[in-house]
Amino acid sequence: MAYSAPRGTVDLLPQQTKNWQYLEQLLRTIAFNYNVKEIRVPIFEHTELFNRAVGDTTDVVSKEMYTFQDRGDRSLTLRPEGTAGVVRAFVENKLYVNPDKLTKLYYMGPMFRYERPQKGRQRQFHQFGVEMLGLENPEVDVECMVMAVTIIESLGLQNVKLHINTLGDEISRDNYRQALMNHFKPGLNELCGDCQARFEKNPLRILDCKVDKDNPLITTAPKTIDYLTPEAKAHFEKVCALLDDLEIDYMVDTNLVRGLDYYCHTVFEVISEDPTFGNAATLGGGGRYNKLVQEMGGPETPGVGFAFGMERLALALDQMELEDDDALDIYIMPLGQEARDLSLQIVTMLRANGFSCDMDYANRSMKAMFKTVDRLQAHFAIIIGEEEVKNEVVNIKCTHDKQQETIPLEDIVAYIEHHLEGGHEHE
Repeated sequence: MAYSAPRGTVDLLPQQTKNWQYLEQLLRTIAFNYNVKEIRVPIFEHTELFNRAVGDTTDVVSKEMYTFQDRGDRSLTLRPEGTAGVVRAFVENKLYVNPDKLTKLYYMGPMFRYERPQKGRQRQFHQFGVEMLGLENPEVDVECMVMAVTIIESLGLQNVKLHINTLGDEISRDNYRQALMNHFKPGLNELCGDCQARFEKNPLRILDCKVDKDNPLITTAPKTIDYLTPEAKAHFEKVCALLDDLEIDYMVDTNLVRGLDYYCHTVFEVISEDPTFGNAATLGGGGRYNKLVQEMGGPETPGVGFAFGMERLALALDQMELEDDDALDIYIMPLGQEARDLSLQIVTMLRANGFSCDMDYANRSMKAMFKTVDRLQAHFAIIIGEEEVKNEVVNIKCTHDKQQETIPLEDIVAYIEHHLEGGHEHE
């Protein structure tokens, strides 16, 4: 029976994982520059965590989660997003006891949602996300957004724009919620069943509906920005002023609400019109969530964060000419059984000294082995035959200048170190 990967999952083969490793290292470097520390949380959590944090009226919870009963009859869910688990860990491990007041964390890894697979979006997908917890300052909102933009620009993507909006504080949201209900109620029957169900629980989710997105009821809906309290308005104006000071290219998008229940105040998305994606693509986004820590059982702690789908980011790398740093230091070519036995000792010794190396195990011809040297772009080829074994020497050939020398076994490391320091690896 032939097996295939489940729908919505993909294998990342060696030629692809090279790009992913580059992306992961780039993200880690940017996080380090922003003094953001890594956190690793479980891939599955108690289902109630996501129901509570993300919201049971969202598509993520109501339609897309991978939920199962374990052997102890507990309901568990593969994580569909990262913030809920990070906040749970933040509370459970009392990370809010921080003399610096602001705790900055990042995560990277697989997420799971049951949705229709498409280019750059799978059922098992990967996210890089950042959470900054502890302060409500507009400066922290802006730091988060600038970091997000920095990531996208570091990938060489063109026509990147930051879209921002505000949902306001709790009073603003209550006022806006009532305005939405008054707006939608007369034409509620014109909307899809999901929107009708959201009407009482969370009418804000109606604005995020993919089915009714072009319905006049939605396109003419009230805007959050018109229902802000003076405090919420001042917060948003300060965010915009700081972005202006930093000369960050942004636009206020009053239709932007984001899809999860925990957001308040600033919300944002990073959108690219780079030809890589065919048309305008949302690469990631986030926003502020000031009540989530408290809802998870912790003290009142404001937070702001964002996440990017790494599959989308990896598509951008396909267009970049990444430097090939996979060249092997040494490839060992044994001729005969005794030579293979000695080669295994040498290759083990060289690896212990920090060199990347491999050897032929298949008893192939010299011609075949030299083809492997070329494929691996090895800097040195070590050739060992019966005479070399007997005399305790090896033949070392530099693949750059084609010079070959015979040296004693005990001098191999010193010889290679000397020649690599001479710059052969960069030629």
